[in-house]
Amino acid sequence: MDWARFAQQLASMARDLLAQESVDATLARITASAVELVEGCDAAGILVLHGGKVQSLAPTEQLVVDSDRLQERLGEGPCFDAVRTKEGERVFRIPDFNEEQPRWPAYGPAAHRLGVGSMMGFLLYTEDEELGALNVYSRRPGAFTEAGELAGWLLASHAAVAFSSARTHAQLERAVATRHLIGEAMGILIGSHQLTEEQAFAVLRRYSQENNIKLHEVARRVCEQGSLA
Repeated sequence: MDWARFAQQLASMARDLLAQESVDATLARITASAVELVEGCDAAGILVLHGGKVQSLAPTEQLVVDSDRLQERLGEGPCFDAVRTKEGERVFRIPDFNEEQPRWPAYGPAAHRLGVGSMMGFLLYTEDEELGALNVYSRRPGAFTEAGELAGWLLASHAAVAFSSARTHAQLERAVATRHLIGEAMGILIGSHQLTEEQAFAVLRRYSQENNIKLHEVARRVCEQGSLA
């Protein structure tokens, strides 16, 4: 492992991640970087768990999606375990899927049939929140070494910060857009019904509560239709 070259590539990736314009673009850059920087990696993806449902984010190949769906269907697997509980492993490495996997007796042979030779996974996390797992795959047994595991962990540490930052930025953008939408809807109600700002907001909020519709959707309806009728 040429660590000097790796450090330069990692620094370049970190700058590139911060320059991405959306969460999806950030995730795609993370998984592409895993293939580029982790020796032996043929494919990569990010698995996020919502209850018992698995979501595959930015997979570089169909193999990643197939593996994630397999873990969801079987209810077991290393990536599934990593994001399911806070006590899950932060890093895992499975050297050879030709060998029996006692912890995942159903997933092991099924993953081997998919073409997985070896794999590693890294929990993407910050101090405040669990975000999912970055998983890297090789079609060859024994493709990942301890050096590769360290490289993957370093990449995942940078990726977790970028992922969290991109998500926060997207949430702020949505909040600003929602505030603007509500303000526009209030303006329509004020103009058409001679209401005060407080009264207009109360109308929107009451309609939202009585009809179990999110406030921003109520505001969107007013903006599109000119009223709540």
